[in-house]
Amino acid sequence: MSTLNGKMAVVTGGGRGIGKAIALTFAGAGAAVAVAGRNRAALDAVCATIAARGGRAVAVVCDVADAAQVYAAFDTARAALGPCDILVNNAGVTYSARFADTDDALWDQVVRVNLHGAYYCCKAVVPTMIDHGGGRIINIASMAAVVGMPFSVAYSAAKHGLLGLTRSLALELQRYHITANAICPAWVETDMMAGAIDALVEKTGRSRDEARAALLARGGQQRSISPEEVAVAALRLAGPDGATISGEAIMLQ
Repeated sequence: MSTLNGKMAVVTGGGRGIGKAIALTFAGAGAAVAVAGRNRAALDAVCATIAARGGRAVAVVCDVADAAQVYAAFDTARAALGPCDILVNNAGVTYSARFADTDDALWDQVVRVNLHGAYYCCKAVVPTMIDHGGGRIINIASMAAVVGMPFSVAYSAAKHGLLGLTRSLALELQRYHITANAICPAWVETDMMAGAIDALVEKTGRSRDEARAALLARGGQQRSISPEEVAVAALRLAGPDGATISGEAIMLQ
């Protein structure tokens, strides 16, 4: 499959989990991929896998919560691979705590990474996309962007904000042939899910199997989602079939 030949994609949070799966899938479809994140070793490993498969990739270290780092990272990616055609805002953090136990620092961290980070990345690419006559913005949101989650108020608020950003961009940028969509998966088999299970075990004394079942039930799920399933949805939005899809919240469950 070569649906992304000649395209350059930036994937944030690309060193593991969903971001890694998307970076590998996009590279397999022919895109040059800038793999962005905070862990240099993890980014280098993903880029090495892409290179071994005959693809092109560059590791770009940045914290999306820091605007200056984001803009510098996109300059580096552009110099190495060319202008960005596809942006995947995947970087994210979460936590599990009652609202009463959510302090200002925790709220700020979660909102800055999950919402401000996506805003900074969009600011870095939209002018170039306009100049080049189009582009794709794919925001990895969550079921928490649509229905909310208990014990995770900052994450839910940030993801609701990300969905609002997506829909507004879709309307504003349609005249420039730029699409913006959000993928909203329920629980995905990632380190984030493992951490949520660990927190539930610690707080309730349940076994890991019991905690996993409770977590999935909270999301109305019979099973967890694989990162590769999210990557397939992202590829559809990034490829030719996604040209007429914009402003959508695509639920995966």
